[in-house]
Amino acid sequence: MKYLYVAATPEVEREALAAVMERVATEFGGPVRGMELGNLDFAYDAGRRQYASIPVLEQLLQRFPQDASKLLAVTERDLYIPVLTFVFGQAQLGGRVGIVSFARLRQEFYGLAPDREVFLERSYKEALHETGHLFGLIHCPEGECAMSLSTTVRQIDSKHNAFCAACTAKLRRHMGVPA
Repeated sequence: MKYLYVAATPEVEREALAAVMERVATEFGGPVRGMELGNLDFAYDAGRRQYASIPVLEQLLQRFPQDASKLLAVTERDLYIPVLTFVFGQAQLGGRVGIVSFARLRQEFYGLAPDREVFLERSYKEALHETGHLFGLIHCPEGECAMSLSTTVRQIDSKHNAFCAACTAKLRRHMGVPA
C-alpha cells in the first residue's frame, strides 16, 4: 500500500499540521502518514532572508519514503524561487514532492491580528493546491477552484477549499477512480 505523506519542519504547529493532514486525507481519499523533516537552514538565502524552495524539493526527493505515493511538506519558513519574490508553495507537476509555506498565510505576516480560522482555511487551500499539482492538476481558470493561481492572499481567500467539478473529474481520472 502506498501512502500520501505530509511532512513538517520542527517549527510547524502540530495542531495546524494535524488539521491539514486530515483535510488532505479527506480530499484525496487515501491513507496519510506524517513525517518529520529537519530544519531548512541549508536552503536559507541571507540576502533575501528567505528559503529557496527548489533545494528543499530536491532534499524531499532524497528522503522520499519507499511506501509513499506523494510527499507534501509544510513549513513556517518563507519560501521563494529565483524568478518570484515569494511562493506560497511549490510542487512537481505530476511528480512526487511539494511544499507549502505557512508564513504568508498568517495574518500576522501582514501586521494584522492573528485569525486562526483564516489561517487554517488558507492552509487547507494551499495544501490542496500543491497536492493537486502532484496528482497532475494544472492551474484552473475557475477563480473559486482550489487549483486557481494565487499570487496574493486575497486570491487565496476568494477561492474555495475544494476543487471545481472539472478538476475533480481530472483528479479522479488520474487516480483511477470511476466517475
